[in-house]
Amino acid sequence: MGVTGATGPVMDRDEVDRALARLGAEHEAIETSLLALQDHAGRRLLEGAELTGTTKERWTSADASITLLWAYFDAYSDALRSAREIRSRRRWSSREDLVELTELLRGECVTVAGSATATANAPTLHGTSRLSQAYSLAALVERMNELYASSLDMVVTADAVWSALPARIDLLAAELQRTRQLAHSVGVRPGEHPAGDDLERITRTLTALRERVISDPLAFWLPAQGSSAPGGGRPDTTVYDREARALEDVRREIDAVLTVRQDAEARLVNLRDLLSRADRTLAEARSARGEVLAKIAASEVPAVSGPPTALQEQLSTAAEYRRHAQWHRLSPLLESLEAKAEDELMRARESLTAVTQPLAVRAELRGRLDAYKAKVARHGLAEDPLLIERYDAARRMLWSAPCDLRVAEQAVLRYQQAAAEFFGGPRVPGQAGPSDRRGDY
Repeated sequence: MGVTGATGPVMDRDEVDRALARLGAEHEAIETSLLALQDHAGRRLLEGAELTGTTKERWTSADASITLLWAYFDAYSDALRSAREIRSRRRWSSREDLVELTELLRGECVTVAGSATATANAPTLHGTSRLSQAYSLAALVERMNELYASSLDMVVTADAVWSALPARIDLLAAELQRTRQLAHSVGVRPGEHPAGDDLERITRTLTALRERVISDPLAFWLPAQGSSAPGGGRPDTTVYDREARALEDVRREIDAVLTVRQDAEARLVNLRDLLSRADRTLAEARSARGEVLAKIAASEVPAVSGPPTALQEQLSTAAEYRRHAQWHRLSPLLESLEAKAEDELMRARESLTAVTQPLAVRAELRGRLDAYKAKVARHGLAEDPLLIERYDAARRMLWSAPCDLRVAEQAVLRYQQAAAEFFGGPRVPGQAGPSDRRGDY
């Protein structure tokens, strides 16, 4: 390589042959890649779609880039063919041939002319945007690699979104249609039940989502952080996932309505039983209150409310819903009634307990008095005058009407205290011992 030309040292025959072999391999690889890009399903879809938004902007640039790629490739092919023809003139290339080959293989001797539209829309190299430009073969390969990578990324990205989202949306739409039919069969309709309104909203959202995915797939792409490979990233399924969850919630609501249809009669019977038991308990409480007022003196007895007429009306409404197969209305009403009926029964029981508390206290005092009398008898003190006197006093108070519980309790305590002194045990709490065996009772 002793001579020097405008592009540097003139290449010898071996260098030329090696360069031609390398360029030939590059030419074959580039051609294979371009043909694959040309036949890519994503590119064909992009050509035929009515695009909008980001995808339309990027496809305009990518389409221009692909057009330029073929222009560059044709120029590259022509230059390589020319170099091969020069090398094939003679077995041992002359100095003039080697100078020409060096200029062709290393110099900026490849001029590429592109259309004004393609050149304007395609990404430019180093900020240039001329209609024609001279390249070296190495620079031309670099330029083609750059345009190919950006074009392939756009095509692969759009194809990945189209391959993933529309099919999933269609499957969800089919499930949505089945759910709508099931909802209609149980009376879940828009304007009448929240789940019906949700189904309408999901339908509108999925329809709009599919239209936008088809026209602007790149709007639903999440690039991978730090990835430079074409198509690095994944489809953005945020909206789809949200609507899928919403549809699942609606399906659960429909299932609840279906469950209501299956066991509505049993639940209504149970509700009637609960309310009937509450009514009977309240009636018992009212009867007991009259008894307490007649038999117990100086005691606060709470009033007893009447039967829950509002719940009975709601129960009648629930029965009407069942007769007319209005399951979507029956479902929430039954749930509400079941909770209220349980509360009503508990309230009735608490009312009965509160009303009969004085009778329970009197019964407890009677039991305590009789238990001490039996104990006194076991100790052989049944004939003791003081114990007899105090027992009789307590018994008269507890078995008379009306009974003053406070006074009766004091009488029982005095009897217990006297008995305890005879037994030699500790005093009964709450009662001072008598000063003599004949104290007042």
